[in-house]
Amino acid sequence: MIYLDHNATTKPLPEVVEVVSNCQQEAWANPGSRHAMGRRARRVLDDSRESISSLLGAAPEELIFTSGGTESINLALRGLVGTRPGVIVMGSGEHPATVETCRWLAMVQGHKLLEIPVNSQGELRTPDQCEIPWDDVRLVTILWGHNETGVIQPIDPWSHACRDRNIPLHLDAVQMIGKMPLEEVSFRKTGATAISFASHKFHGPRGIGGLLLSPAARLTPLLTGGHQERDRRAGTEFTPLVAGMAKALELFAREGSSAYQRMIELRKLLEDHLLDSSAPAHVFGIEASSRLPNTIQVAFENVPAEALLVNLDLAGIACSAGSTCASGSMEPSPILLAMGVQPELAKCSIRLSLGRFTTREEIMSAVSIIARTVQRLRDQAAQ
Repeated sequence: MIYLDHNATTKPLPEVVEVVSNCQQEAWANPGSRHAMGRRARRVLDDSRESISSLLGAAPEELIFTSGGTESINLALRGLVGTRPGVIVMGSGEHPATVETCRWLAMVQGHKLLEIPVNSQGELRTPDQCEIPWDDVRLVTILWGHNETGVIQPIDPWSHACRDRNIPLHLDAVQMIGKMPLEEVSFRKTGATAISFASHKFHGPRGIGGLLLSPAARLTPLLTGGHQERDRRAGTEFTPLVAGMAKALELFAREGSSAYQRMIELRKLLEDHLLDSSAPAHVFGIEASSRLPNTIQVAFENVPAEALLVNLDLAGIACSAGSTCASGSMEPSPILLAMGVQPELAKCSIRLSLGRFTTREEIMSAVSIIARTVQRLRDQAAQ
């Protein structure tokens, strides 16, 4: 099977599995306990926190461990927006974890939602191109690297606009960390109030993630009942998963920019062949100024995504139709509609997302399989 669904999840590396397994045996005690076994777990937890925060350009006390990207996003949005109803600004085509949370805040707390439009390449308008009632804005949230199109948003204009007005800015960096060079996702450099991320997107264990939070931020916790994570997230920390996440990020850091460059080269190889093949393709966001190194959202006219995905699966290619959190529905992608793509073409779009260990041979095999499958489906439709 050729796995081209790395934006959905990644396989835990053997070194990560080993660390998690060892911790389950040797550092399994409650890190809040004062006895020797608890202190051992606490050391592993603290060392992991130090490692992760350092690699992400943050201080240890700025890192909150969560159960993953969805919890991190919920904690940031619900915890930073405040109780006074106002306006929440978010990008068009955000991840469902953001969209559904913002809708909940609108319904329950009375906030109004304002979506930032995108251009035909999926790039957000800058603040000076939008009419924003800044006096009423309580929070701005942006999907930094898009999980479907791979388009990376220029965040500096939004960071400056929010900082000048003392408005919290949250960045969903779930698809950024583990793909982009770490110096490009440094918390300190972004100027953001909060950044959410998830371990399983960079070959770490599932069920663990984090929220980087500015020390000046006023956060209302989602979970109460304990004093863990500096009173910001109650619940006994799962030390083995934290240690596994630290190991995964350390392994990514050791590769430097080589993994990033390799993914760009393979993505371009795949795009070039898809565009030149006998099954002409539409690649969305291909002219954006900045993109994730591994992500392609592509559509083949008159070939519905649902049929294509089933047949590619049978032919040995694992890929998806967009956000895995919403792919149970085969409705056209909201981000493509926001980009002006016609609904019928949007329904034909699939996402191909490469990984750090995808090979050139796999890409060439995938090109051949996709071209044959698309042509066969078109021939069947014409009969």
